[in-house]
Amino acid sequence: MTDIATPQIDAVLFDYGLVLSAAPDPAAWARMRAITSLDEDPLHTAYWAYRHDYDRGTLNGTAYWHAVAAHAGTTFDPSQIAALNAADTDLWTQLNTPMVEWAARLQAAGIRTGILSNIGDAIAEGICAKLPWLSGFDHRTWSHELFLAKPEPAIYLKTAEALKTPPANILFIDDREENIAAAEAVGMQAIRYTTHAEFEHEMQTRGFAWLLEAGLAAPKAAVAEPEPIPR
Repeated sequence: MTDIATPQIDAVLFDYGLVLSAAPDPAAWARMRAITSLDEDPLHTAYWAYRHDYDRGTLNGTAYWHAVAAHAGTTFDPSQIAALNAADTDLWTQLNTPMVEWAARLQAAGIRTGILSNIGDAIAEGICAKLPWLSGFDHRTWSHELFLAKPEPAIYLKTAEALKTPPANILFIDDREENIAAAEAVGMQAIRYTTHAEFEHEMQTRGFAWLLEAGLAAPKAAVAEPEPIPR
């Protein structure tokens, strides 16, 4: 019987939001509502209306919040914008602990790791200041720096080049189907992250169990019981 070939993976590339980070923090969202004095629906609609432009660097953090305010029919002063940037950072810095711990194990095992995230300038600066362990990744692609955003093919190729790894030897993990499809289109291996249990199942099914086990301590050898002392 022929064994199934294990795919060659030399680098693991993580999305940040909803992969390394957990779901948005409700307390931070409540602070944003208080800062803006907006109800839930107007704030939610305005927050997402310009997010892609923010992620892609078309808008910086200040311009983004001015656009949000205009969309909601209000204005924000500089102190409100500073507070909103801080709250927006807190919104996205609840951690998905199993994935953060796995990334650390990969790094300890000498496997290259990277981040490819659609993210605006102010929030990228905020999370890097708040989460110093992000510096442990071999490369981090923050979309605003390239004036590109997933699922544009160029952002994947530039990230592969920065990781010094051919796309075919990169495993990319993201929570959005369109981003997964784009990664596969440029030749990367890719898995969509939904729940951690489903992710681990998919990893095992795809032949990546060895990656899940990377960096785990080897089991200790059994220690023989001492011989009884003769009396």
